[in-house]
Amino acid sequence: MSLVAEAFVTQLAAAEPWPENAALYQQLKDEQILLSDNASSLAVQAFLQMCNLPIRVVCRANAEYMSPSGKVPFIHVGNQVVSELGPIVQFVKAKGHSLSDGLDEVQKAEMKAYMELVNNMLLTAELYLQWCDDVTVEEITHPRYGSPYPWPLNRILSYQKQWEVKRKMKAIGWAGKTLEQVLEDVDQCCQALSQRLGTQPYFFNKQPTELDALVFGHLFTILTTQLITDELSEKVKNYSNLTAFCRRIEQQYFEVHDKDSSAIAARSAKRSLLR
Repeated sequence: MSLVAEAFVTQLAAAEPWPENAALYQQLKDEQILLSDNASSLAVQAFLQMCNLPIRVVCRANAEYMSPSGKVPFIHVGNQVVSELGPIVQFVKAKGHSLSDGLDEVQKAEMKAYMELVNNMLLTAELYLQWCDDVTVEEITHPRYGSPYPWPLNRILSYQKQWEVKRKMKAIGWAGKTLEQVLEDVDQCCQALSQRLGTQPYFFNKQPTELDALVFGHLFTILTTQLITDELSEKVKNYSNLTAFCRRIEQQYFEVHDKDSSAIAARSAKRSLLR
């Protein structure tokens, strides 16, 4: 199919109403999914909740390999499969649902800049911790990532993924960083987010945008995931308005919709922010 024809088919599909059986795919939530993928999945779930679009979470051991981009989460809507938050936001917008239409051009540019900050700092820090910190790799990452597969495939897949992430870290200049330096980067990112949020309920005042969904996904997951130490979550907890922000979105967009929702069940059992 030509690019023009593919674009036309996609446009037609986007014009169809949102189905009730739309599904979001991620790895197995209890024994397999890692911090970074859990955060990305929760960000998409939060975004769809904010758009008031129903989604069913489906956990598959091979979700990463089912995804068209090789990354999770991805959504299956009608005949369309779309992966990662950015493309999903655009797909949903084509269906007539947008959280950022009320922003002016300057605000939209600022929103995109902060989303880049989160992806470049928080997401990269999560990947570094998972795949470059030796203790975390041996005690958490390798056992969880390869858990659905028999030996030696579980180790082969884990080492292959670790090699890919370390190659990326080298390309972006993170390979030589220490854990302390990475945690300092996280702190600087949280400081910037805290200053931008201020005393507002959301980053752009009273209505959430995809930035709020992205930040919530990462911060909430960091706060509620059991790691080797609490050093990462402590960086977030230093900013009371960010933890309050996470509590507010959890209450408004997950607990209010359904106390037994898949999104809430997908988080780690370490602790609830509401306790």
